[in-house]
Amino acid sequence: MFLALTALVDEPRHGYGIVQEVDRLSGGRVQLKIGSLYGVLDRLAGEGLVALDREEVAQGRLRRYYRLTDSGAGALEEEAARLTANARAATARLRERTARLRPGPAFARLLRETAADAGGAG
Repeated sequence: MFLALTALVDEPRHGYGIVQEVDRLSGGRVQLKIGSLYGVLDRLAGEGLVALDREEVAQGRLRRYYRLTDSGAGALEEEAARLTANARAATARLRERTARLRPGPAFARLLRETAADAGGAG
């Protein structure tokens, strides 16, 4: 849902265009299936987050173009802020863990002295 909304920020897109943009945005890590995408788009449309922009026939097939609504942009902004806060919290905890596991200066000096003693004893 997040990447589908993100794919619509700059312009309306049809289903396959959304799939391609999500692939590009995610660096290939997320590959939407067309069948599941239309279920997501129906749900997003029902919630007023996206709207049908236009329909056109291309190569004998009907293409539906969807656009991000103002409500959708607001929801995407809120979700991006939530994800950013979660990433900050995870990064802070990882830094704390690294600091906790990193030996202090006295321990590092003891390790150097032990290594020097072991090297000179032979």
